[in-house]
Amino acid sequence: MKVLTFQPKLISTLREYNRRTFVQDLMAGLIVGIVALPLAIAFGIASGVSPEKGIITAIVAGFMVSVFGGSKVQIGGPTGAFIIIVYGIIQQYGMQGLTIATLMAGVFLILFGLLHLGTIIKYIPYPIVVGFTSGIAVTIFTTQIKDLFGLTMTTVPADFTEKWIAYVHDFGTIDWWTTLVGLASILIIVVTPRFSKKIPGSLVAIIAMTLGALWLKAQYGITGIETIGDRFSISSELPEASMPALSWDVIKSLVSPALTIAILGAIESLLSATVADGVIGDHHDSNTELIGQGLANLASPLFGGIPATGAIARTMTNINNGGRTPVAGIVHAAVLLLIFLFLMPLAQYIPMACLAGVLVVVSYGMCGWRSFAMLMKNPKSDVTVLLITFVLTIVFDLTVAIEVGLIIACLLFMKRMAETTDVKVVLDEIDPNDETDIRLENNEHLLIPEGVEVYEINGPYFFGAGNRFEEIMATFGDRPKVRIIRMRKVPFVDSTGIHNLTNLCLMSRKEGIQIVLSGVNPQVHKVLEHAGFYSIVGRENICSHINLALERAREIVG
Repeated sequence: MKVLTFQPKLISTLREYNRRTFVQDLMAGLIVGIVALPLAIAFGIASGVSPEKGIITAIVAGFMVSVFGGSKVQIGGPTGAFIIIVYGIIQQYGMQGLTIATLMAGVFLILFGLLHLGTIIKYIPYPIVVGFTSGIAVTIFTTQIKDLFGLTMTTVPADFTEKWIAYVHDFGTIDWWTTLVGLASILIIVVTPRFSKKIPGSLVAIIAMTLGALWLKAQYGITGIETIGDRFSISSELPEASMPALSWDVIKSLVSPALTIAILGAIESLLSATVADGVIGDHHDSNTELIGQGLANLASPLFGGIPATGAIARTMTNINNGGRTPVAGIVHAAVLLLIFLFLMPLAQYIPMACLAGVLVVVSYGMCGWRSFAMLMKNPKSDVTVLLITFVLTIVFDLTVAIEVGLIIACLLFMKRMAETTDVKVVLDEIDPNDETDIRLENNEHLLIPEGVEVYEINGPYFFGAGNRFEEIMATFGDRPKVRIIRMRKVPFVDSTGIHNLTNLCLMSRKEGIQIVLSGVNPQVHKVLEHAGFYSIVGRENICSHINLALERAREIVG
């Protein structure tokens, strides 16, 4: 097994670091820190925790990902993908349960990296990724309706359908000033990039709407616009690291949500790193990146933070503003820390409707409706996985969606692979023009002797195709003396394939039929030899090409 070489990108980049690169990283880090501020606050509140916990997550996790990660430009922190699962864990297990689940997720991520699963995780079917990402986006949008329109609701149902029924029922309680703030925030976020690529629209919206809400209150006495301070008590005091009380029963109950956090974090971080590689022309170390993400999720909950991963939007902001080394991510964490220590009390004046507007735009960016629409034109199996994952994410939760989506994707893949494996019968003669393992001095057709049947396997011989022989041979009523099985087009064979071949040989032996194998490639040859198959069929009946197999068949037939 390959030994993991854990070498964070920070170490390799610092070897050739210079003043010019530092200036670029410094400017990029400053901008990303400002961009991350409103998102961290919004993600924290939407996840069911206080706004400062979102910022603490961005600070701690952002620092750890940059120091220990496998990407030069990855920016870590809370993301929209975690909102739903974090909220669900808090509702069921409380804040302590979330802390333990996040710690467990950190351990899982480190194990993923140590076991070299970084490459494998990147191959999770695209329809699943799009399905649960789109489902999360719809769910996030749904959770923001109350704050966006200022609805007066005592409780908001957890169920998706019931939530919308409640919204429709209580829509008469809409606050028009709150609605104006929310819609204006969305407009500002959308329009700002047309005037400036450097200044984040979310920050402009928060500043403008906060000042606007304060002005409306001072000039016209409008107090119906709910702010963060109306719902939360804001603290700028750094929390001390603390370890939650652990018990085996709690750990067992949190394995499933912890795995969901880990898998989701791994997918999003590696996807972000891969996209970043394409822009900067670099290659990240996926296993080191997973370890870095794991360490970040071990550190974040100790300070009261929530799960974190690589954030695509913030990573791209980092790249677009000149960030080329992990130093930019460290600067981003430092900027957030300074804002937290000295400006955090000002966050209490931010309207909740404005944050709802920020998350509405985030959900639109996450929904990937173009990718969704394109996948709907793909084969029915992909569409099935997409829709099931999407619906389950909305109706149930992300844990169920990922589990069921992966199971269905695996089953459909196995079905597809089984369909690619074909077992056919060659009758009377073999055409050399269609062959690759025939050794002939002329192009004459090879005649199949009487009493000999030739079967050919095309494709991998695994459990999904194991019964094809029985189905094919059942159609022939005669009993040959020799069955030649051509395996030149078999790239691999699994234990079920070996088991079926063994049973075929034993059954054939009882019926007085000899099995001869032809054209076994070196890889399959090793597997069969290691499994002891050759002691059953006999080494003299293993032929490198069809000519020798036919000669051996003639010897047996006599």
